[in-house]
Amino acid sequence: MRRRTFIASAALPFVASPPVSAQGSAQNAAPEQRKITLAMGVWMIDFLPLVLADTLGLFKQQGMDVTVQNFSQGGSASLQALMGGSADAVVASYDHTIQMQAQRRDIQAVALMNPLPGLVLGVRSDLAEHVKDVHDFKGLKLGVTVPGAAGDYLMKYMLRNAGMSPTDVAFVAVGSGANCVAAVEQKQVDLVLNYDPAMTVLERRGSIKIMIDTRTEAGTQSAYGGKYPFLCLYTMRDFIERNPVSVQRLTNALVGGLRYIHDHSSEQIADALPTSYLQNDRALFINILDRSRQSFSPDGRFDPEALKTPLRVLTTFDERIAKAKIDLSRTYTNRFVDAVATKG
Repeated sequence: MRRRTFIASAALPFVASPPVSAQGSAQNAAPEQRKITLAMGVWMIDFLPLVLADTLGLFKQQGMDVTVQNFSQGGSASLQALMGGSADAVVASYDHTIQMQAQRRDIQAVALMNPLPGLVLGVRSDLAEHVKDVHDFKGLKLGVTVPGAAGDYLMKYMLRNAGMSPTDVAFVAVGSGANCVAAVEQKQVDLVLNYDPAMTVLERRGSIKIMIDTRTEAGTQSAYGGKYPFLCLYTMRDFIERNPVSVQRLTNALVGGLRYIHDHSSEQIADALPTSYLQNDRALFINILDRSRQSFSPDGRFDPEALKTPLRVLTTFDERIAKAKIDLSRTYTNRFVDAVATKG
């Protein structure tokens, strides 16, 4: 498989793993398009199924030549790559399918990686005594990965529900990983809404006090008032119609990555990955993965009821979505994940 891979700032080697097969004609037919450019956003633990599909050679086993491109600007940059034609498919937030439908652009999610967002909101420890709830956020600086990302959406939703304005908080782009940690510890921001590994590092060091934790079902329910599907594989609807076999093969590989997570210990998963992806801290990676297992889907399926939560959240502060007649049934399909063979 020829590819340029930009995950954790390094190319990922292949590691042998059993192939994932599936039922239906799409499993026997040749892919319509073997060479695929797959875009992803900033690095975080939620992308692990994609990293494993790449690292373990699952795309290659499906007969696909996949280039995984990492956009440090976040999921919105990946979406722009899809809209601009430089990417064939994207692994990013399910929210995008709703946003694009409101703009009369037809994209569809075909496999869900994370039924939980994994976002964590923390306040700097030196401010924790005075910042107890959202009403205390006024005038503070909030660190998010990039403007317009999922962290933006959650904070705007929280502010609106509290009768406040999104302008009451200053949103600051801090990226992810080490950059996020540095922004907090150098007091460039007062609050931070970000992902692991940065949030676990900050928590371990005592640099933040956690206020909201959507790495758990209870935390997600508290933050959003319901389940909130997050990272998924999506592409243009017309691409799916023209390339159903290629899309099936991509789905097979990503479901293979999900299965690998659920079928192996955190230590075994760490052993299958290069040290660059582990951020040169194997013990930290294992600790994070142990805490994050419930955030990975076992099969890639979408729950139609859960999709109502992102629509409700986005409608709260996005006037274009509020005015649009969103048909959630067009934002996703379980057709491809349902075609992946059951284990046994």
